[in-house]
Amino acid sequence: MGKPLMRIPYTDLLPPAVTIPHSASSVSGALAALHHFFRAPPPAGLPSPTVVLSGAGLSVASGLADYRGTKGTYRVNKTYRPIYYHEFLASHEARKRYWARSFLGWNSLHKAQPNAGHHAVRDLGRLGLVSSVITQNVDSFHSRAHPEIPTLELHGYLRSTACTSCHNEFPRDTFQAELARLNPVWTTFLRDALASGALDTEDPTEKRARGIRMNPDGDVDVPGAPYSTFRYPACPTCLTSPPRLADGTKAVVEVDHEGALSPASNAGILKPAVVMFGESISKTVKDAAEEAIDGAGRLLVLATSLATYSAWRLAKRAKDRGMPIAIVNIGGVRGESAFFADLDPQQSGARGVRVEMSTESLLPTLVEELRRSSGSRGVDAQPAAVRPIRHDDAVVFKDMLS
Repeated sequence: MGKPLMRIPYTDLLPPAVTIPHSASSVSGALAALHHFFRAPPPAGLPSPTVVLSGAGLSVASGLADYRGTKGTYRVNKTYRPIYYHEFLASHEARKRYWARSFLGWNSLHKAQPNAGHHAVRDLGRLGLVSSVITQNVDSFHSRAHPEIPTLELHGYLRSTACTSCHNEFPRDTFQAELARLNPVWTTFLRDALASGALDTEDPTEKRARGIRMNPDGDVDVPGAPYSTFRYPACPTCLTSPPRLADGTKAVVEVDHEGALSPASNAGILKPAVVMFGESISKTVKDAAEEAIDGAGRLLVLATSLATYSAWRLAKRAKDRGMPIAIVNIGGVRGESAFFADLDPQQSGARGVRVEMSTESLLPTLVEELRRSSGSRGVDAQPAAVRPIRHDDAVVFKDMLS
């Protein structure tokens, strides 16, 4: 692949965090600060609910890789860079490589489960403290862990594929089955890798010894693998009814005798239903994210460095609105000092918190503390009824040969 047109931001270490308040350097101090954050009334004129903004670090405890964490891909594999949207659209060979690696990684991603951090967000919602979630993650763990809390997936989701021409969506599970049918040799390789445990180990040394690199979002790199032999299907809608191109001519959507997309095709290309690097977030999603911030009185940032502008701008919007911000993240956060620059050093956490601890361990303990203080047990009070922000369910994937 050629040189990228843009730089991936913040692949090196960010400046270290400054704990706020100072007492929050211990677990008990962090719990006390976050207790004040949730229980103190928001600044005058702001509504009561808290919105959560989460990132890849929240899913590390589920066995998934992240980008910028202490063991993140950008630290462990200095040569790694994700595929860019323009490359995916322009190159049949690039798509082969992408889908082959995704094919190998899908099983591990699909069987992974939400962890204690996701369930703690659920419980904060049941306590009436969290009204909505904005996540940069594409693993669907939030919606699985707390379907009753509205979740906006800022960067899309891997549970579906989407056509770049007609924009119809199709379930990833069925797409995976099509990839297996079209690539029997790869399917055998995947079966053997799963049987050996090669795709399950979390030990980076063992992964390297087995010649495997596990990257974020279900991307498995096997150096030297014959990616050029991999095949992938066409969009069944465009295959049946080829769309018109911008110049008015009819698009070419062709497949071989087994249903694999022909390199001569100029439409009907399926991509993951995620916002790829170099691709823009839709206006609908941008507006929904801003509405979620504007409808809350506090922002809780979980397990993200805010390195991507799409996430950082939401935290900046919250700051500009005067919302108290709490950040729980191991490692530095982009421009975090600006979020706390004007805080009274004597404040106890009601107006801002910065904690460098694991969400997996800290958040469940916080929930228990908040339950005790409110005298609540078991199933807590439900938040006010809200309509979840969710994308339309993917339509059933049609017969690839019809």
